[in-house]
Amino acid sequence: MQPLDPSAFRLTVAPMMDWTDRHCRYFHRLLSPHARLYTEMVTSAALVRGGQLRLLEHSHEEHPVALQLGGSDPVELAQAAVLGARAGYDEINLNVGCPSDRVQSGKFGACLMREPALVGDCVRAMADVVDVPVTVKCRIGVDDQDEYADLQRFTETMVAAGVTILVVHARKAWLEGLSPKENREIPPLDYERVYRLKREFPQLTIVINGGITTVEAVREHLARVDGVMLGRAAYHDPFVLARLEADLWGTPLPERADVLERMRIYIDAELARGTQLKHITRHILGLYQGEPGARGFRRLLSEGAHLPGADWSLIESALAPFRHAA
Repeated sequence: MQPLDPSAFRLTVAPMMDWTDRHCRYFHRLLSPHARLYTEMVTSAALVRGGQLRLLEHSHEEHPVALQLGGSDPVELAQAAVLGARAGYDEINLNVGCPSDRVQSGKFGACLMREPALVGDCVRAMADVVDVPVTVKCRIGVDDQDEYADLQRFTETMVAAGVTILVVHARKAWLEGLSPKENREIPPLDYERVYRLKREFPQLTIVINGGITTVEAVREHLARVDGVMLGRAAYHDPFVLARLEADLWGTPLPERADVLERMRIYIDAELARGTQLKHITRHILGLYQGEPGARGFRRLLSEGAHLPGADWSLIESALAPFRHAA
């Protein structure tokens, strides 16, 4: 398994179900050339038993990009990891954080926080058959795991299994009584617990996730851990990725309209192969978040992208007010 420079994880965009598909990732890459991107969670069963290799589709421009897998069978996960590595992904990440009913019924996701030995077996099985890094994304605990010691034991097991990169969502997950949405908002954030983890496991690359929305917050976290993972903030206000790119790497801040212009070839190619415009534009609705005219931009795209024959001209119309104002 190839080692990775911790700096490769300074800025990452979280795997988000129904959001971080290949169109979203292409858009995010234009905003930040350096950010590490993640797929939506793909179950090992879908790849190995279901043969749904279309789920691995991605563009060369997305790299560096990681495949996130969900599962708890070491043999099946190893087979899925091989498929992911063959498809060209730069990293295989195991989901040990999602609290949805779907993953609970499949005995994976956040419920694996209770079974660190099994997670270790899964990681070893994948790492034995691929050359790309195998990483883990977890919570700080689940249900009655209220003590730091629970996270400490989990991490010790990951280190013993060969994990060198751990992404930690700084909230507990409640497997009963809270919806996935509530699990992203109600359990309190505990950044200090993640900072402590970095202090006690300095050899690990620790990436912190949860409730991080601004350039200033990212800077503060990077003083304590190796990397930051943005989730909903990067989706609803995607231009924050460009601001972070400028702050962390000195990349000139682009004009929003220019970012979309750079997407035109991709959009035209996708439309030619039968993709509907709405499947792409839903990811760019927040591009002008907080700017005058943002509501009109969103409305025009939302109302027009689903219509038959919708094409680039709709985006051009949505951009027109901003071009005239420039």
